[in-house]
Amino acid sequence: MHLSSRKKIFLKGAFVLTLVGLISRVIGFFFRIFLSRSFGTEGIGIYHLIFPAYALCISLSAAGIETALSRLTARYASLGRLDLSRASFQAALFLSTVLSLLCMVCIQIFAQDIAVFLLNDSRCEPLLKVMSYALPFASVHSCICGYSLGLKQTKIPGISQLVEQCARVLGVYLLYTAAMKETGSAGIILAVCGLVLGEIAGAFYSIFAVRRILYTKSTLSRRTISLYLECLRDILKHAVPVTANRISLNLLQSVEVVSIPRSLMLYGFTRSSALSHYGILNGIAMPCILFPSAITNSISMMMLPTVAEIQAASQNRTLRQLIRKVSGSCLVLGFLCTLGFLVFADFLGAAVFHSPEAASYIRVLAFICPFLYTNSTYISILNGLGHTNMAFLINFTGLCIRIAGVFLLIPQTGMSGYLTGLLASQIFVFAAAVRVLVRTV
Repeated sequence: MHLSSRKKIFLKGAFVLTLVGLISRVIGFFFRIFLSRSFGTEGIGIYHLIFPAYALCISLSAAGIETALSRLTARYASLGRLDLSRASFQAALFLSTVLSLLCMVCIQIFAQDIAVFLLNDSRCEPLLKVMSYALPFASVHSCICGYSLGLKQTKIPGISQLVEQCARVLGVYLLYTAAMKETGSAGIILAVCGLVLGEIAGAFYSIFAVRRILYTKSTLSRRTISLYLECLRDILKHAVPVTANRISLNLLQSVEVVSIPRSLMLYGFTRSSALSHYGILNGIAMPCILFPSAITNSISMMMLPTVAEIQAASQNRTLRQLIRKVSGSCLVLGFLCTLGFLVFADFLGAAVFHSPEAASYIRVLAFICPFLYTNSTYISILNGLGHTNMAFLINFTGLCIRIAGVFLLIPQTGMSGYLTGLLASQIFVFAAAVRVLVRTV
């Protein structure tokens, strides 16, 4: 593909994903204000406790398959093998759906044990059971997005993300309104119901959209069983290492999430207060910091298939130029956001969310912006180049640094110890990724 054409497709795709991502983040921003005022910071803390289990199931059933499908689709498309790309999509969809159903059954059976022995809070049991129903729909949504991104068709992932967010927010609002009218009270489980409704809506839109691509635009003949087996073998070859890496990272993240409230209790907080501070950090402060990452996330999503395509064409000079430009853009955005969050931390924390603690967290977290926004793009580039093990090793070490902050610093200095570890881990990931890319590209 000609350089100018590739650049035009890349920029168009990044623009679509960024626009939709920003709209979704704006909706999510007001949604989090609603959650914090309706369910309280302790409720948000309980809500976020279940996400390591959710992320682990997604990693097992969808995330690695999506990454492999996106990379293979981009490679096959660049070679003109649309038959292989579409057969790979169908094989990946089947595999991911089966795995997600198995995960759903396991969560239903072991929800009580997970809540009591792993999350250390029995109130998470009903939340886990409801959350499990989102998994099959999330896997379908994930595969369709991976296939579409591999073809650089960003309309489907972008609109499906917006549909998912709107359905989630509207669902929670309607359920909350109905519960308040009926009983005068509402539990945080309604937020989990919204998560399920959002995944259902996103999956159904994606299915509708991809049907048109597969059938109205298809000129392929009937595929044979051997073609599907070949595609399934390629998917497993690429997905298994990525899935194993994701699962390992999710297990570490689970340790981190569960240990933060416990370490805060060692510092002197009660269980309720520890969950409240954890809810403020993950439910208010971090989403504010991550708000501008809608731009860099869009870039990173486009980078994986683009890098795979450029690598297949052996255009190393083009690859170096792309990485330099993307790196500079992400760093500039990060530094500007650091300045902005330092200036508006008090307004966001105290005036918007009515939480002085959120203001202090935002102020400290502001310094991770340049590294956080750039790191997601670097990891995507490494995956696009096929260096999945190196990307895993870098992320693994960064998580170990964060966990060290949880166990060593939080009991001594409180939440500031975790924030220090978080900043150190982001700096490490940035430096390590830069070194690998310089030596490789």
